[in-house]
Amino acid sequence: MKTCAIIPVSRFSHAKTRLSPTLSPSEREGLLRAMLRDVSEALRSHVDRVLVISADEDVLEYAYSLGLDILEEKGQKDLNGALEQAADFCSSEFDRIIITPSDVPLIGKAEVRDLLKRSETFDLVIAPAKGGGTNTLILEPGSMGLKFGDCSFFEHVMEAERIGMSVHVYDSFYLSLDVNTAEDLGEIILHGEGTHTKEYLKGLEFSVKPSRGSARLEVSRTFHLG
Repeated sequence: MKTCAIIPVSRFSHAKTRLSPTLSPSEREGLLRAMLRDVSEALRSHVDRVLVISADEDVLEYAYSLGLDILEEKGQKDLNGALEQAADFCSSEFDRIIITPSDVPLIGKAEVRDLLKRSETFDLVIAPAKGGGTNTLILEPGSMGLKFGDCSFFEHVMEAERIGMSVHVYDSFYLSLDVNTAEDLGEIILHGEGTHTKEYLKGLEFSVKPSRGSARLEVSRTFHLG
């Protein structure tokens, strides 16, 4: 089966605003660049093409510098509209698409080959995010409407079942971890050996230890004066 991986990427200037108490705008951009490298490198050895779609020229230029195919988002689209544009772009050449956001840097530690193998049996393969979203979706282009957003895992499963598609849920810790909070950065530091993202965070001198409070991890950072 000929497969295209689609990675939607937001504008660098809008990157990970929930991390603004922890990272500066330039550091958040650097984080997104590192995560995009991890996601694209993990996918490109298993698929025929990796396509980045974005409305940001800087993102597209960076993706092109990584040797990825690029598609400029047309019009004022939401995430699902952009993904449907990309899926339509792929539909004449590819049998299936795998959609993965750019903020799942541990995807390379998951069994991507096995993930794709499941899609030879099921119409839809889906990997949930820890917060109820969707971190990976494999399907035939145009076979169903896309529902990315809050609690999209459940929306995708219900829509697929409604139209009679067979569904396989691929539950993976590594695929469930998208990066939105300081605690997520701690998970990358703990589990992200060999990733560009962990190396980037190490360069920013983050450290992590078990928390005694409500959070599972305590993430701290060393600052040097002078």
